[in-house]
Parts: sequence; structure tokens; C-alpha cells
Amino acid sequence: MSHNLADVNAFLAVARAGGFRNAARIAGSSASALSDAVRRLEGRLGVRLLHRTTRSIRLTEAGARLTARLEPALSEVEAALSGVAVLGAGPAGTLRLNVPVSAARLVLPAIVPAFLKAYPQIRLDITAEDSFVDVVAAGCDAGIRYDERLEQDMIAVPIGPRMQRFACAAAPAYLDARGRPAHPRDLLGHACLRGRFSSGVSPVWEFERSGETVLIDGEGPLLVNMGPAIQLAVDAAIAGTGVIYLFEDWLAPHFATGALEPVLEAWWPRFPGPFLYYSGRRLVPPPLRAFIDFIRAQPAA
Repeated sequence: MSHNLADVNAFLAVARAGGFRNAARIAGSSASALSDAVRRLEGRLGVRLLHRTTRSIRLTEAGARLTARLEPALSEVEAALSGVAVLGAGPAGTLRLNVPVSAARLVLPAIVPAFLKAYPQIRLDITAEDSFVDVVAAGCDAGIRYDERLEQDMIAVPIGPRMQRFACAAAPAYLDARGRPAHPRDLLGHACLRGRFSSGVSPVWEFERSGETVLIDGEGPLLVNMGPAIQLAVDAAIAGTGVIYLFEDWLAPHFATGALEPVLEAWWPRFPGPFLYYSGRRLVPPPLRAFIDFIRAQPAA
């Protein structure tokens, strides 16, 4: 059975955009043309791909399965076409990355502007979230994660600082009123501003010194989702609400201004920096190859 690839692309555009109007705006087409294309595809397949209402659309089970299979396949097609185009010009096309919010804030700002200047024909499409996703199934070329969250069949390339620390901090006024902890266990008597992963798990605070490791599962008045909401916890700490535990690089600007004061610095744990990871089972698209080469050429931090 042969299929019109334009209809397939129309279906994918609607699935990615979450609706006909958004897809039409992105694709420079009309909602009615995309709707007709999807209906033709459904007619040839003999199965409904989208549940339509007057206000929204959502994928059927068949539509979700088809999307999951098409995304990586079309990425391969795009990579192959880009590979031919690169013979006559520099690397071109879209590089899709899935990264944690911490990497978007702390790692990529030192890389992205220079990379885009070096490769003006490449467009970066970055999704920042802290849930662990299958980058291939999500239609991404690569992701950034820390070592403990990498899948074994992925190729990993160091990116950004090779060693980092978690830091503990509070506003000077808070510490003046509540006291300065001398040992991590003292935090059990303080207001701890906590984060929570999308899985619902709130990571404990880890401290280490001279071979001793202490894990603290404190309580406090504020619990936020990891990701963009973590800045709310930082702002609350600056306002004197409690103690926060986060990447040292995230808190460093507030140490510099005096808005936050380091707490238990001798106990701050070090950990390896993040990795760019991608599947070794597929052709590496030219934009991704250019990005890999670019970060490998960066001086170690």
C-alpha cells in the first residue's frame, strides 16, 4: 500500500502542534487543508488517528503508535538529506535537544551563542524539563543528563563543567534569627525549602566530609516541582523563608551579592558534570555532529 508522504507530514504536524490551527500557522498552510490530509490518511489506513472535538484534538491509540514510529524514521530521512546538503555548504537543519532545566540555565548559555554564530544554518530546538524521556521516541536528536540517568545503549559526550557541587544556603537575616547550622543534622530543626521530581519523589539532601556522608530529609513550608518552579524556592530563601539546597552555580550570583549566605560549605558534595547523549543505533544528523565536535573542542571546565 502506497501513501502520500504529504498527508503523513500533515498528520505529524497536527500531532506535534496539538491542533489544526497551530499546525497550520507553523506549516504555513490552512487548517482545512491539514484536516483533509489527515482524513485521507485515515481513509487509506482504515483507522482513526485523531479524536476531534470542536475545541481540541487528541491522538487515538493508533495515532500515538504511528507517531512514535514515524518520528525517528523521519529524523533519519532528514539526517540523510542534510548529509547530502552538507557536501555543498555547512551543516544545516534543526537540532532538537531535550535537557534538564539546570542545564538550560547553567550549561547551555556558555555554549549556545558561540555555536549558533559558528553554524548560522543550524536552528536549535530545545525542550527543558526534568522528567527523563526517551529522546528518540520524543523526536529529539540528543539530550543532556547526568551519568546516573543515562541509558546504557546511549553514547555520552561530556558537556559543560566536569565537576559540580550542591550547595546549601539561606538569607543572612534568617540565619541571624534561627541560628547557623554547625552539622547537617542541625537542618532538621530548620525550615527546609524542598524540591520534587515529576515522579513525586523529593530527593534527600546529601552532605559529605572526611569520608562521612549524611542524608537529610528535612521538612519545611515550601515544596516545588523541580524545573522552572525551583526559582520560586530560591526567591523564598532570599526572602528569609528558609534554607535551600541546590546547584552551587545556581546560587553563586546570590552569594556574590550577599542575598544568600553559604551554609555548611565544608560539607557540600561534589559530583560529575552532565553529558550530551544520543543513540548509537542511528545515523548522526549533521547538526548533531557539528554540535558534538563543537563541545569536544571546548576547553575543559
